[in-house]
Amino acid sequence: MTNASLDLMKQLKLQGMATAYEAVLNLPVNQQPTTHELLAHLIQAEQQSRSHKRMQMYLRLSKLRYQATIADIDCSDKRNLPKEKLLVLSDGSYLDRGENVLITGATGCGKSYLACALGNHACVQGYRTLYFNMNRFTEQIALAKTDGTLIKWLDRIKKAKLIILDDFGLQSISHAVKLILLQILEDRYEKASTMICSQLPVGKWHQYFDEPTVADAILDRIIPKAHRLDLKGKSLRKRSKHVS
Repeated sequence: MTNASLDLMKQLKLQGMATAYEAVLNLPVNQQPTTHELLAHLIQAEQQSRSHKRMQMYLRLSKLRYQATIADIDCSDKRNLPKEKLLVLSDGSYLDRGENVLITGATGCGKSYLACALGNHACVQGYRTLYFNMNRFTEQIALAKTDGTLIKWLDRIKKAKLIILDDFGLQSISHAVKLILLQILEDRYEKASTMICSQLPVGKWHQYFDEPTVADAILDRIIPKAHRLDLKGKSLRKRSKHVS
């Protein structure tokens, strides 16, 4: 009976449950849990296994630029990044509220690294996350329009609880890309979070879009209630190759 149950769990792809059940079977009889304890143990093991698999899948699909974690982030007043600010974002509640995060600062100050650490943390917490360098972002839009998969691509973006747009403002973007960005932000407004990393101060973003009406519409969906992190200090590139 035990072997048949174990085989059935594996056939049903209840791998977490099967692994836990196999471990219980290897215990001495006097140490094995009661029926109710065993059931609770197996259900918990399966839930943990599925959560771990989902986290691994989210991390793989996120395409994060750096393998950074919250523990890797250097918090200091010199960087204008007190620990309290990072803790506010670490609990993940901003994702539940669909609030945005704007990370600005000079080149090399650690914007991308911080964004990837927060993205990694979101995946660990069970939130679907996608990372885009703005060059790749515009390339994927062009490719999706060419092969007729733009709607499918936009649906994929919409399903992500967090998207990260890195190197924002480094190069001009076309009117078509601005309109698609506006559509993405409209789909996500107060439902999902967008994280933007930029060397441009937020105050110059309106000028960057160079189309007042479009700029107003986009920024109205980005800036209100956004968490702002304006990193300071010298370039960290001399200390590590994992900084942007």
